[in-house]
Amino acid sequence: MKPIYILTIFLLCLLSVRAQEKLKTPKADEYYASLNYPMAIQLYEKSAEKSKEKKKELTTESINKLANSYYFTNDYSKAKVWYRKLYRVQGNSMKESDFIRYISCMRSSGEDKMANEILKDYYKDNALRLKMLSFQKNELDSLENTIENIKNVGINSANSDFSPSFYKNEIIFSSSRKLDNDGNLYEWNNQPYLNLYRTYRNEQTGELNDVRAFTALNSGFHDATLIFSQKDNSVYFSRNQLTQKDKLSTDDKGNSHVSIMRGTLSGDEIMDIQSLEFNASTYSCSHPALTPDGKHLIFASDKPGGYGESDLYIVQVNPDGSTTTPVNLGENINTAGREMFPFFSGDTLFFASDGHFGLGGLDVFQSVMGGETNYSVPVNLGAPINSTQDDFSYIYDNKTRTGYFSSNRDGGKGDDDLYWFKIKEIPQWVEFSGLVLSEADRTAIPEANVQVFDMFNELVSDTIADDQGNFLLDLPCNEQFTIVFSKENYSKEAVKLSTPKKSDINDDNEILLTNFNALVEKEGDREKIKVEPIYFEYAKWDITDQAIVELNKVLFAMEKFPEMTIKIESHTDSRGADRYNLELSDKRAKSTREYLISQGIDSSRIESAIGYGETRLKNRCRNGVRCSEEQHYENRRSDFVIISK
Repeated sequence: MKPIYILTIFLLCLLSVRAQEKLKTPKADEYYASLNYPMAIQLYEKSAEKSKEKKKELTTESINKLANSYYFTNDYSKAKVWYRKLYRVQGNSMKESDFIRYISCMRSSGEDKMANEILKDYYKDNALRLKMLSFQKNELDSLENTIENIKNVGINSANSDFSPSFYKNEIIFSSSRKLDNDGNLYEWNNQPYLNLYRTYRNEQTGELNDVRAFTALNSGFHDATLIFSQKDNSVYFSRNQLTQKDKLSTDDKGNSHVSIMRGTLSGDEIMDIQSLEFNASTYSCSHPALTPDGKHLIFASDKPGGYGESDLYIVQVNPDGSTTTPVNLGENINTAGREMFPFFSGDTLFFASDGHFGLGGLDVFQSVMGGETNYSVPVNLGAPINSTQDDFSYIYDNKTRTGYFSSNRDGGKGDDDLYWFKIKEIPQWVEFSGLVLSEADRTAIPEANVQVFDMFNELVSDTIADDQGNFLLDLPCNEQFTIVFSKENYSKEAVKLSTPKKSDINDDNEILLTNFNALVEKEGDREKIKVEPIYFEYAKWDITDQAIVELNKVLFAMEKFPEMTIKIESHTDSRGADRYNLELSDKRAKSTREYLISQGIDSSRIESAIGYGETRLKNRCRNGVRCSEEQHYENRRSDFVIISK
């Protein structure tokens, strides 16, 4: 790959560009600070030659910057030489980001054994990091090649072509190629700014043809990494920060950062382009990606407070297009190195990284999303998707089992090339089966409903158990599901299931549903939760241990039937003053309600809690009537009357 700064550090903090002005000093450190790594390399190398003549060595800082300059221009072979010198001086005190680059350079040159040895030594006091790296290595070593076909597509140029995106029957991609209608060039490297291009794709062969400029965007500076929302007409892309007069905006070092822009697609035109709220003039945000439901945006940024050089962040996308405060995806995803170019397929996040266990340079990894910031340990996709060079910008179409990615691997046509691949059709299913039973007597429940929801709560399967209660589901591997079992007059039971990566059989599962009739009793046309009388201390309304035993039956019924609403009625016998009994029973009813609420029952599910004293006796034992204790006991009761279920 040619040492063209803007193309090799991929549009992030590393995508910042030097404003078009001549530096007044040729000093290497100044070129390095302004991200002009090719010039910095020339001067550092000259200094290195002079230091040999004078029998002196470069400072540690100069060695570090020279190594980084080669790395950021993708000359991993020469970067390795200088990182090795740095490692000999600093050992395990070497900055982690520099160490990660050193390891990446070693792997790119085939020095995997040595890389693994010093990796273990460097992280010897970080058991968690070593455990993750060991897991990733084992996964990579045991990985089976699932790629049926892979090829370099015909439309690649001598420059950089990357970041493909699906759009109708086309591919939109970013490129520094020069077409007849291209305008501005970099003054210091005479290369075009990045622009967006479109090309028709053949879904069967993956071939691309008829490249045209995507004229919907053309700022005259960098426009790249365009994505389309499947939810509405929104689009997101990366653009250099500009002034109000559409000139390149630069910081005090003359560097321009990158922001994520949002627009609305109207036909092939992009209207109402706005900068997202989280962009800032002091750092870059780039590489947008949307979750399939369009409710979350993930992007890469070098904003302060991250784990490494560039981290992945997530925001919620509100209905009006505004976004929430960015949240870092965490240390399972982000490292001290670079994480960038995210893409979602189902609940799987794909991204490029040089900080996880890889083959060298940037590699593509996958991780299953379990929540906004809950992700499985990333797994390397392995060869032939990944190589010893940079591999990134991975996208995939489940329907056709095909996709595209970018790479600067050997044998390409330009700096970064687009590659098409097709995955073998290898059925990977988990057989999940078992019985639906009644919890009370463990008898089979015939023809229970069985619904399967994906992690986005979308219904993916709706079936029923057979007349013996048996159910059988074939679920795709490496995904997360919620399986809901239900039957009229029975409770619903939800089972969370994460399917393994390889085909498996998960049988002998027993799903227990609670029969509504087993929990209630009828009194005329009313249904009540079945409980024994609630015991209170004499003249008190505090909840006793004995009362809790019965109230937990009410809790159980309301938890099993979450749509159930009740009213509480508390009664006394006729002994004692009428007014006193009325007040005491009311306090007991309300005390009962407060207990249920304290145990997690929403107050809206308890319509009322009223004490009726001795106004609703169940027998003849009124004031002045001699009755047995058993007859009085029948009147002392709390009823939990079901209003709805």
